[in-house]
Amino acid sequence: MVPTMVLVADDSRDTHRRDALCDLAEAVADRGEAPVVPAFGSGPEVSEAVRAVDGPIVVVPAFLAGGDHASAEMFAELNLDDRVDACPTAPLGAVPSIVADLAHRLLRAGWTRSDGVVLAADGGSAQEERSEVADVARMLSRRLAAPVQVGYTNGWAPSVPDAVQRLRRNGHDRVSIATWRLVEGADYDRLRCLDGVSLTAPLWPSSLVVDTLLAQHRAAKARLAA
Repeated sequence: MVPTMVLVADDSRDTHRRDALCDLAEAVADRGEAPVVPAFGSGPEVSEAVRAVDGPIVVVPAFLAGGDHASAEMFAELNLDDRVDACPTAPLGAVPSIVADLAHRLLRAGWTRSDGVVLAADGGSAQEERSEVADVARMLSRRLAAPVQVGYTNGWAPSVPDAVQRLRRNGHDRVSIATWRLVEGADYDRLRCLDGVSLTAPLWPSSLVVDTLLAQHRAAKARLAA
């Protein structure tokens, strides 16, 4: 039996974000590799949606590690202890193919080697998330052969505007922002308002995101069958 992929994320903040997440769930389902159930909403709504799905299930975060504070907190509080037929996966993080795609997005947005680079993450409450963001920044720096400064939109320092100003004080007149988030939302809109920067789009839509989520599902499917 193919486990159902349950995609989870907090989408209680805006309808635009909900639409993007539903598009992602539909794209994964269209591959025909596994049944897909979207579980988007507030914490209680997501918990209820997950409980309603008959097992076996693979619970897959529809967000990036360190890229969605609200979804990360909701996922951490999701109780699967009574579901022996459930296998959660980690949020997408420092995956080489995803970091390579982020580098290509910077180039398409106009980045040149003389520009400063800020990796704009959301932040979160878990040190593991911060470590994952740092790993992404290191991988991106190696791929670009240029320094990458991390900036956060919530919770942690430095903020994205502070990181941009630091780069400008260090002689980078132009600054490019690599957006470390899966879908658009209010925080991404705030990044758009920064003056004098180029900005990459969120990672979705991209077939690479679908590929990576399905790879996670296949690995979890093997663990459930073991």
